[in-house]
Amino acid sequence: MPKEKVPTRDDYREFISIETRWNDNDPYGHVNNVIFYEWFDTAVNAYLIKQGALDISTSDTIGFVVESGCQYYSPVAFPDTIWVGLRVARLGNSSVRYELAIFRGDEHLASAAGFFVHVYVDRNTTRPRPLGSALRAALEPLV
Repeated sequence: MPKEKVPTRDDYREFISIETRWNDNDPYGHVNNVIFYEWFDTAVNAYLIKQGALDISTSDTIGFVVESGCQYYSPVAFPDTIWVGLRVARLGNSSVRYELAIFRGDEHLASAAGFFVHVYVDRNTTRPRPLGSALRAALEPLV
């Protein structure tokens, strides 16, 4: 089976910096896999908030994760500064496929790469709704 190409910084359009924490490490001395999903979620929401496309307390439309995945290439541990690379692979009517990668410090190759598929829903009814103009405008540069 051919080995998949490890993503590089050049593959992503936006970057969010995150400091690892002491409690991110597991007993094996590296960041536990579940933390990578927290970083992915943090990066997507931080980007949307920064762009004015999401207010976590009052936005009528919110994103629900309906699918996710991650591949790990090299370990990350505390203390590290990581950079989460962000891009949009698919921008649908009410859904978005975000693709993300974790980079240690200034390393060019990703330590991990994954994706989230968000379906955007009405906050009150939780029924899918079309992406609003502010959300679409924030995401189009990442495609």
